[in-house]
Amino acid sequence: QVQLVESGGGLVQPGGSLRLSCTACGSIGSISYRAWHRQAAGKQRELVAVSLSGGDTNYADSVKVRFTISRDNAKNTVYLQMNNLNPEDTAVYYCFARTGGVEYWGQGTQVTVAS
Repeated sequence: QVQLVESGGGLVQPGGSLRLSCTACGSIGSISYRAWHRQAAGKQRELVAVSLSGGDTNYADSVKVRFTISRDNAKNTVYLQMNNLNPEDTAVYYCFARTGGVEYWGQGTQVTVAS
């Protein structure tokens, strides 16, 4: 059974930084598509950043320049470095992976930006 285990969320002041991690545990092999989504209270889940196995990345307009997605394939881990956070970034952040036609979600980690 495959699980995505997230860590790194928490409370941070506006302008601060956090780094989220998501490790794929189990027999998942090489993962071609990894992403981070987020869902703020009362809003729909939205795509934040994507990392493809070939090295391409994509970002939502709202986080471009401030967020960076990266991966360590040897550790089956994807990261989301978040800089210059603002209150609008407050949400539950979910790790996502798709490989072999199967989709996986992490349990979510809360990020709260407040002074």
